[in-house]
Amino acid sequence: MSTGQVVERMSGDTFLIQDAIGEKSGKCVQLLSTFFGGFIIAFVRGWLLALVLLSCIPPIAVASAIVSRLMTRISTRMQEKYGDAGNIAEQTIGAIRTVVSFNGEKQAIDTYNKFIRKAYESTLQEGVVSGLGLGTVMAILFCSYGLAVWYGSKLIIERGYNGGIVINVLMSVMMGAMSLGQATPSITAFAEGQGAAYRMFKTIKRQPDIDVCDTKGIILEDIRGDVELKDVYFSYPTRPEYLVFNGFSLQIPSGRTMALVGESGSGKSTVISLVERFYDPQSGEVLIDGIDIRRMNLGWIRGKISLVSQEPVLFSSTIRENIAYGKEDQTLEETKRAVELANAAKFVDKLPNGLETMVGERGIQLSGGQKQRIAIARAIIKNPRILLLDEATSALDMESERVVQEALNRVMLERTTIIVAHRLSTVKNADVISVLQHGKMVEQGSHVELMKKPEGAYAQLIQLQGTQQEAEVPTDDPDMIIRSDSGSRSINVKPRSQSASFRRSITKGSSFGHSGRHPIPGPLDFPDPVEFKDDLGMEETTDKVSSGLKKASISRLFYLNKPEASVLALGSVTAAMHGLMFPTFGILISSAIKMFYEPPSELPKDSRFWASMFVVVGASAFVLIPTEYFLFGLAGGKLVERIRSLTFRSVMHQEINWFDKPEHSSGSISARLSVDALNVKRLVGDNLALNVQTVSTIISGFTIAMVANWKLALIITVVVPFVGFQTYGQMKLLKGFNKNAKLKYEEASQVATDAVGGIRTVASFCAEQKVIEAYEKKCESPVRQGIREGVVGGLGFGFSFLVFYFTYALCFYVGAKFVHQGTATFPEVFRVFFVLVLATAGVSRTSAIGVDSTKANESAVSIFEILDRKSKIDSSSEEGVVIASVGVDIEFHNVCFNYPLRPNIQIFKDLCLSIPSGKVAFYLNCEVNLFS
Repeated sequence: MSTGQVVERMSGDTFLIQDAIGEKSGKCVQLLSTFFGGFIIAFVRGWLLALVLLSCIPPIAVASAIVSRLMTRISTRMQEKYGDAGNIAEQTIGAIRTVVSFNGEKQAIDTYNKFIRKAYESTLQEGVVSGLGLGTVMAILFCSYGLAVWYGSKLIIERGYNGGIVINVLMSVMMGAMSLGQATPSITAFAEGQGAAYRMFKTIKRQPDIDVCDTKGIILEDIRGDVELKDVYFSYPTRPEYLVFNGFSLQIPSGRTMALVGESGSGKSTVISLVERFYDPQSGEVLIDGIDIRRMNLGWIRGKISLVSQEPVLFSSTIRENIAYGKEDQTLEETKRAVELANAAKFVDKLPNGLETMVGERGIQLSGGQKQRIAIARAIIKNPRILLLDEATSALDMESERVVQEALNRVMLERTTIIVAHRLSTVKNADVISVLQHGKMVEQGSHVELMKKPEGAYAQLIQLQGTQQEAEVPTDDPDMIIRSDSGSRSINVKPRSQSASFRRSITKGSSFGHSGRHPIPGPLDFPDPVEFKDDLGMEETTDKVSSGLKKASISRLFYLNKPEASVLALGSVTAAMHGLMFPTFGILISSAIKMFYEPPSELPKDSRFWASMFVVVGASAFVLIPTEYFLFGLAGGKLVERIRSLTFRSVMHQEINWFDKPEHSSGSISARLSVDALNVKRLVGDNLALNVQTVSTIISGFTIAMVANWKLALIITVVVPFVGFQTYGQMKLLKGFNKNAKLKYEEASQVATDAVGGIRTVASFCAEQKVIEAYEKKCESPVRQGIREGVVGGLGFGFSFLVFYFTYALCFYVGAKFVHQGTATFPEVFRVFFVLVLATAGVSRTSAIGVDSTKANESAVSIFEILDRKSKIDSSSEEGVVIASVGVDIEFHNVCFNYPLRPNIQIFKDLCLSIPSGKVAFYLNCEVNLFS
């Protein structure tokens, strides 16, 4: 379960679940109520005919059940592929500097495209299955109407039924059955939501073996801090065949400092993980004060332990809030004291907003040393009984290490401390040093005791480190250029004794000589690479983004679908033919009603003809609807694939400064890629098909009505535009609300990204509840937006039904007047009534997509904002000089530079610098004697 997969599930899956249990849930209840209500009325009026028509229910139920199951399976598979793609996006954007430095953009784009292409295949299958389901249901319904017309005429002849009873039963069943057909999109949404919910509930219901929420366990009044690992056998769950510890034992008395040294993979950090109870051993015990920590209350014991890791994890909030993870309700004085003890006060005071300065995603707005000192301050403020330092000063320069180490020495007094370190200055003062090799302890003692054994493992590690240092810093090497930051004059490096600390500070590796990856830190007092923003600044940025979001060009969306233009054209033709079915149905049903009042001699022949016409329409539905859904599914799926691909490609080619802005964090961009594409797909997929159907229905219905009786048609048509005005007003009302909710969802996704990415830090500080509260706070605005959508959408939908029933009343009232006056006949009134009522019903259905259209518009704007942005440093550009043979001479000529997000702070002014090819250059900050 990677961070990217979590973010994809919490954005994409919750989006599908919301769609399933939101308006579509209420709409489905309403449509099912209409269906059952129609059959109840039909049974009351003419039970025999209603019983025959009931025969259509079993095949409809079977078809719906099969479609639902297939849709759930396909949706699950599709979301898994999107989850894999989201994982690639989160990992790539989160490490964008590394990706760019290795020209890895193309590889990341190709990998991302591979996963979304697989998801597109599932989208295509979804369209086919959904179309076949709806086509089958509609075909069964039209055939049922044919059966009703034929059998109704027999009942009139043989059982004494009259035209009124047959019309009652037919209309009731027709309205109920049509409602069942309209419920198909809701069933599709339920299937997708069910697939998403299956994955979500699988996570929610999973019972962890080590549960921080479990309130059981021993809670002592206080602990001394005796730590013991007793006959421990342990292997990591992902590598069960490889035993890290095989009967390992270690004892650390209360108040003592134990240093763990050894080569990489010897088990040093595993000791830290077991004491923190990130893992439980397969066998043996981890004891604190003689009690197995598995018997202790997990939250309580972690509250007594502080961990400072080799790679500090900071969250996208202020410095003060990051330190507050160490202690709830800390005072400002306590925070400042912790900052001073961690030697962070100097650089914090110089920041634009001091403790309220935003640190950026993963603390990117701070240097490595600054992040480490904030992490140390967070550990100090916790006032732990057991302190775990996993190479805690590895990111610090020599001078800062000395000061921070002094602070740690003060903090370590009367505390049990376990240190994993590779620097002699850190280790030699420890009470006991334990040397680990291959998961076993080979030596133990103080620094002085162990150095008395020249052939011992510890002494050999020390000797190896010294040898490496001399190899790495040859003081007489003519190719070594050492410069000060104030100019290019050479600095003589003293051999051995005078340069010992210098050599130590550049030796970066695992414990005593094994290679590691630690970047040379930047100077303490140098301005940081990106702008610091407080919460107000972030809100201002968000407001600027929101204010810039206008209206997306629908034509441009279709232009993105240009390669599928022929598919969309063919799909539109089939959708238009689908739309013709309803006016055709109006003609057939009005003709059938007229037929019921014919003489008994003509009734059988005419009933067979009109019944066969219903079957023809049903057969057309079975062919047209699956074809329509397949074509629009293909076009919509390709659009989603193309939007995701183009957006990710555009993101990957942006300059680094763009990623430093809070709204462009990995969590926010991952959420955009997931949700925006799904929203736009609806606009070009299902909603476009529905719009084409509606236009076709309105035009053909109006034409048929005008031919039947133009006076009555004109009167009724006056009502239809009200539904259109209502739809427009509904979209306008929701437009402003949706922007803020969308941005808040992206911020919530970033909280999830930070928390899952730094889960060990969250767990070590028992901050799970704090993270949950932060996430819920970000979700408050979208919740309020959901309520607004419910109110506005409900009012709009209610108004459309008001118009719908008003059209009924007007048609019958005016129609009755016209029949009475002789300006219209009985069949004409019903023909105008049916074709226009069905057309109005189409407009009413379209009004229900106002919320979807608003969301799709905002998502389209969001997508085009990224696609339209021209990167100032574009790695995809083919422009520029290509040198055949690069000598790698590097020169800076009168360079003036300040970071784009902080134009008022100048980093370089007329900097001149030259590094000849093949030379090694170190740059020293002479004020504090560290590498710059």
